[in-house]
Amino acid sequence: MRDFHAHSNYSDGRFLSRMVRAAQEAGLEAFGFTDHCSVSSREAMQHARASMGFNLDITYERRRDSIERLRREVSGIEIYDAVEMDYDPRDESEISDFLTEAAFDYALGSVHSVDGLNVQYPSDFEEMSSNELDRFVDRYFENLVSLIESELFDVAAHPDLIERTPVLRGRATETHYRRAARAFADSRTVPEINAGRALREEGIVHPSSPFLDILREHGTRVTIGTDAHHPDEVGERAVFLDNFLQETGIEPVTPLD
Repeated sequence: MRDFHAHSNYSDGRFLSRMVRAAQEAGLEAFGFTDHCSVSSREAMQHARASMGFNLDITYERRRDSIERLRREVSGIEIYDAVEMDYDPRDESEISDFLTEAAFDYALGSVHSVDGLNVQYPSDFEEMSSNELDRFVDRYFENLVSLIESELFDVAAHPDLIERTPVLRGRATETHYRRAARAFADSRTVPEINAGRALREEGIVHPSSPFLDILREHGTRVTIGTDAHHPDEVGERAVFLDNFLQETGIEPVTPLD
């Protein structure tokens, strides 16, 4: 069992050593740190980056030194040096330059915002009509497909993140899913099974069952991630993913493949 999506104190998670210790206690063979990062030069993204501290482009070398030290000190588990990058089609040049420079073990790409609206902030959608919400979901999937087709990333993280927001949940259609599945089929980028909300009350697994069924129909490979931000989340989410894989018969790939 490996976890390819987790966070540390270099973005919005906990100390590297505590996260690795939790992964060891959970019996994981490998653990990947994928801290958030935004390299956009646009003002709105710079503001969000400053407020959230998603500046791994400045701190990745310092984090890499810490990971190398943990690799020397900790036995029985592989530790990966990776990134979760905010994606917007307008930022492809900056993203490409940074990923080339940083040379991470692998890279996750995420669509967190569309047209300046954060997908996970319900307050951003309070004044929207039903038609406007549907158009936003259209734009989300346009950006997701653009992310996949960019070939910048090994993994598309939580590929239906809109499901976390109640007013957007359930608005994705089979047409959206099939368009994304076709893009994945033609790309090196793979989606992940993400357990970040699986054990909360809403019980959301990314991708949703209808989306996952269509991805499997297209022969799309998938990887896995707990999306853990706290040591207490690692073990229980790893168990959930292990059970999920056994129930579905899915054999995940690694981003390093």
